[in-house]
Amino acid sequence: MSQQSSTSDSNVSREEILEVANLARLGIDEDTASSYADDISKVLKLMQTLGNVDTTDIKPLSNIHEVCQDLRADVAKHDINRERNQSVAPAVEAGLYLVPQVIE
Repeated sequence: MSQQSSTSDSNVSREEILEVANLARLGIDEDTASSYADDISKVLKLMQTLGNVDTTDIKPLSNIHEVCQDLRADVAKHDINRERNQSVAPAVEAGLYLVPQVIE
């Protein structure tokens, strides 16, 4: 690749896309390379914008659900109607669901 880094101005050129595609042995035409360059440049600009956001007083969040999702108790329910459920199954034998073999 060229000696100049294009990430400082958040622009990726069509030539850089074609060069990386060549190194990776990917067949990308000129129009697709231009489209990829535009898309990647937009993502890099967005990342630069996000990087400029002041997060000084923001507490790290390890799980998006830890604050907003109420979890129900993990209790077994005994009101499952096996006969009704198996009546719509494609194949049942001796109270068990039959499924196609996927591993030989």
